[in-house]
Amino acid sequence: MDVALKANILLVDDDPKSLYALHALLESLDQSLLLARSGEEALRCALDHDLALILLDVRMPGIDGFETARLIRARERSQLTPIIFLTAAADKVGSIFRGYEVGAVDYLVKPLVPEVLKSKVSVFVDLHRKGAALSREIAERRVAEQRARESEEKLRALAAHLITVREEERAHIAREIHDELGQVLTGLKMDVAWLENSLNDKSLLEKTESMRRLLDATIHTVRKISTGLRPTVLDEMGLVEAISWQATEFQKRTGVRCPIKFPAETVTLDQDLSTTTFRIFQEILTNVARHSSATKLDIELSHSDDRLVLDVTDNGVGFSEANGKRSLGLLGMKERALRLGGTVNITGSPGEGTRVLVSIPIASPIAKL
Repeated sequence: MDVALKANILLVDDDPKSLYALHALLESLDQSLLLARSGEEALRCALDHDLALILLDVRMPGIDGFETARLIRARERSQLTPIIFLTAAADKVGSIFRGYEVGAVDYLVKPLVPEVLKSKVSVFVDLHRKGAALSREIAERRVAEQRARESEEKLRALAAHLITVREEERAHIAREIHDELGQVLTGLKMDVAWLENSLNDKSLLEKTESMRRLLDATIHTVRKISTGLRPTVLDEMGLVEAISWQATEFQKRTGVRCPIKFPAETVTLDQDLSTTTFRIFQEILTNVARHSSATKLDIELSHSDDRLVLDVTDNGVGFSEANGKRSLGLLGMKERALRLGGTVNITGSPGEGTRVLVSIPIASPIAKL
């Protein structure tokens, strides 16, 4: 057997002959047998070793077995170590209750019966091994859980970084499309208008009219794409106006009525919080359009000194969060809110509509306009 796997068994007896006889009886178990000839030696040994079992003689000069057991139990490392008292037959009745009071788990009466001694020791050694194996398993699980938490934190940090980078890229592309391409198309439209005023040929005028209509449609498409990437109203007017605009556009497109309730006081929020809340609101509208069959959507945006709350309730077919755990849209909403320390709670039941409650901490004080 590997020495590292052997259990430490402490044998304590002031009589050298009894101590070595005890050692000889247990030698065949192939465990690590530690010898102590006094209570003081036993205490030192209990301090230095992880013990599976202590066989402790009751009668010893100086510190007797009872006091030794009490002191061993007082130490954190050995307070759960099982102790078997060894006692003479004449002492058994008088010492048994005292022994249990100081933590004994069993008694053996001298002269010892080898088979009984080995059987009892084997039981405690086996319990010690199982306890050690369980402790290792718990420690390994804790390490695995810690690694899992660290991995989850890294993934969340990466997701947060990707969200930030994507918003920055979308804003950059929206500006490029609006400023560069929009200006070019506007210039072309002005040139076509000049041509229309300079031409007299009917067929050419019809062609320039067709070109102008095509340019108008292209400019409209460019504006639509630019707004979809990053609504200018969000940056220029703030979250309240952006939500109002998006709800109006949603109502025009789907026919779903969208009454809105805003705070009595207009507020200015930091860009990250505004963008996060607006993107979550857009995802809510997408889910309503795809799945709810709703005819009305009640929207309320409110705030306290430290939290911003978006409450959206529809009268559709109903939906529960448990049924959408794998939805990437819902996961995206939750991750966006969680990135800022917020939550997204979804409640609903079949035929009774769905409510989405978004609550996000406000990191900086609100500026009231």
